[in-house]
Amino acid sequence: MSDVWGKKKMERERIARFSKLKTDPRFFLDSMLPGHERLNFNVIGTGVSENPEAKPAIDYAMDFNLTYMKAAPGKGPSLHSHDHVEVFIPMTGKWSVTWGNNGEHEVILEPFDVISVPIGEMRAIKNISDEEAWHLTILGGTKPSRVEWHEQVIKKAEKAGFKLDENGNVKKI
Repeated sequence: MSDVWGKKKMERERIARFSKLKTDPRFFLDSMLPGHERLNFNVIGTGVSENPEAKPAIDYAMDFNLTYMKAAPGKGPSLHSHDHVEVFIPMTGKWSVTWGNNGEHEVILEPFDVISVPIGEMRAIKNISDEEAWHLTILGGTKPSRVEWHEQVIKKAEKAGFKLDENGNVKKI
């Protein structure tokens, strides 16, 4: 039997070197809005990025996608939902996770705590630390669908000059 996964092939197709990960602040519709600026890094699979240029370090994803996020204090994703499970794991700092139709429920997570947000539930997360913090997100599904934004997020984005195009990608108005 031949060695299908030699070191070179493994390095090229199945290893994501942290030092080589790329990001773009235009990753999501809310990423440019005050209070929600952050950097997302696609590690495994395309996830739910709204920027077609945001390529993952490891393309192949079977039943899950993995993303890193870095945010300054007081920043993080705004209220949104998905039609797939989303798991949040703080790696550093403390994070507030809110959920409900208007984010009326809250829990505080510390490093390595885990929350699995149910399908369709509106959710938001925010770095409540005094310094920049890292967070890991796992999305269920081989090819998760797009983000469903709370109506207030869509209105704020439009006022800031952004919207989603017909393919669900961020576009300047």
